[in-house]
Amino acid sequence: MEAVTFGVLGAVTAGRGPDVLALKGPRHRAVLARLILARRRVVPVARLVDDLWEAPPPRAVGAVRTFVGDLRRALEPDRPPRAPARLLVTEGPGYALRAAPDAVDAWRFEAAVTEADRLPAAQAPERLRAALGEWRGPAYAEFGTEDWARGERSRLTELRLRAVERRAELLVELGRAAEAVPDLDAHLTEHPWREESWRLLALALYRTGRQADALAVLRRARALLAGRLGIDPGPRLRRLEAGILAQDPDLDPPGEPADAAARLWTRTTEAYDRTVAAGARARLESTVGLLRGLAVTGGGGLEAAREHRMTAIQAAEETGDAELTARVIGAYDVPANWTRGDDPELARRIVAAAERTLAALPEDPTADTARCRLLATVALESRGVRSPRGPRAAAEAEEIARRLDDPALLAFALNGVFMQSCTRAGLAPRRDAIGAELTALGVRHGLVNHEVLGHLIRLQARAALADLTAADAHARAVDRLAERHERPLVGVFTAWYRALREAVSAGASDASASTSDASSGASGGCHDSAEAAYRSAAARLDGAGMPGLERGLLPLALLGLRLARGRPAQVDPRADWGPYRPWAEPFALLAEGRDTEARGALRALSEPPPDLLYEALCCAEAAAALDLGDRPALRRTYDRLLPAAGELAGAGSGLLTFGPVDAWLAAIRRALDA
Repeated sequence: MEAVTFGVLGAVTAGRGPDVLALKGPRHRAVLARLILARRRVVPVARLVDDLWEAPPPRAVGAVRTFVGDLRRALEPDRPPRAPARLLVTEGPGYALRAAPDAVDAWRFEAAVTEADRLPAAQAPERLRAALGEWRGPAYAEFGTEDWARGERSRLTELRLRAVERRAELLVELGRAAEAVPDLDAHLTEHPWREESWRLLALALYRTGRQADALAVLRRARALLAGRLGIDPGPRLRRLEAGILAQDPDLDPPGEPADAAARLWTRTTEAYDRTVAAGARARLESTVGLLRGLAVTGGGGLEAAREHRMTAIQAAEETGDAELTARVIGAYDVPANWTRGDDPELARRIVAAAERTLAALPEDPTADTARCRLLATVALESRGVRSPRGPRAAAEAEEIARRLDDPALLAFALNGVFMQSCTRAGLAPRRDAIGAELTALGVRHGLVNHEVLGHLIRLQARAALADLTAADAHARAVDRLAERHERPLVGVFTAWYRALREAVSAGASDASASTSDASSGASGGCHDSAEAAYRSAAARLDGAGMPGLERGLLPLALLGLRLARGRPAQVDPRADWGPYRPWAEPFALLAEGRDTEARGALRALSEPPPDLLYEALCCAEAAAALDLGDRPALRRTYDRLLPAAGELAGAGSGLLTFGPVDAWLAAIRRALDA
């Protein structure tokens, strides 16, 4: 049985593996929290009674024993009757929790902070980042008013604040100052009295070439300290301000930033402090806006935005202000046109935070905008997950946005609707309508990012519907917008579309060669040019910051290219097939002559995920079923593909194709009729 673990960096919890243990009522959790706080030492029953009640009831001691008994049954459910407890033990006048040193998140956090102090400077920031990731909210959250918890809560909070500042200090010293900016600004939102954080933020900004912004931060710090506390900045802040004004060489970075994200951050955040002067909470919201701007630059910027987004959400949740948290979560309305996420675990955590915030919002029409943005976030971050919640959230967000008649809100909601529009085959017309509305909204209301998104969605949808002339027009339009508004990620998608176009042309050439008895060399050349186009497009994904798009895409595209030409599948089992490996496995086993295992792998396939490659994966399954003569799989894939009759399989991705759906349906019918 897995060991029990405990959490106090947030609400007090106990768990075994992925399962959360039921701890009954608040006094049970209070007993557990009090024992964790004692750090394996004995807590006398009399002390527990005093801590649990201001005026203990007559049978308080018996109640404590009942609480302990219930906790023991939850923590050690398999302990035989009358066998001594091993975890929550009775000793002398009271009880002790003999948890392992790594079983409590607060203990792990402290150990990690201590370890970071001993590590080389280059390794310490990552260790501190992982340590800070243990926090889920305020320490001993539900016992914030209890005298027995107050000292430990303060100690852990101070340790956390110092860890944030130490990590930022290390990043600045290592020439990675841009990475420190969002964490420091979120940190100062809730802890504006920490002069060292103001100093580090100003220094980080200066070292990324933002001298004016650094001075503005120092002015903000001075105004806050004088206005709220009636004191002047300390000597370190004053010396830094003088050094910046004098452009002191000692303040220069240790070397050129090595991370491209640092350069991107510098370029995309010129007006940062001008947008966030309204106060601490506004600065937290503006941090998300800053990350949103960074995300559309792609590459290191997109990765940095993902890394810091959850930090801002956690900082907002720690305030206990549901409406602020809703604004922070919902402000990240970065348009997305790929229906598979880059970081599934991060997406899961964001969805969980959005759902918690939805539950905490007041049932009041004034909260409808926040509710809509949270629902749209759930829809977007649930992309590629087969669950009724995503489509339901998308529909609710769209209904609210249309009722409020807010164009920007509707654009965000429609992005969520698009993400949930791949639940089955044949939905390209629906996506085309979504793209058309997004394009119109973008043009009418100056929503450039959503205008770009609309064209990309329509490119995908028209390609699926085999209307490549219209798809070409959308590709040209989106390239023009990307050049005009500096949207480098767009070129990744249009490069893949051009490869798809080449693949379709190769298919037409093959058909023409077959009809006119043309030489096999001509069609083979077209096939080679399509493969080269795919490989060239794949090279553009390197460093683009989109692992959810990149992983497995090239081998899947090459498989589709061969199958669409009627050629035998050639699957390299050593290639990175990413999430598509289950659909490649039957072909790899067939190539090794392991037909029985190939049949087992085919039958183990689940329905493809609800994303833009749904039809492509159905065709891959159909191809394996045709090779194996597996009639149940053929019937299954026929039924799934039939709604997409007349389309180009996989072209709804705008990236690749497995050829006409009608050709696959005909091949399946022939096999079933044989």
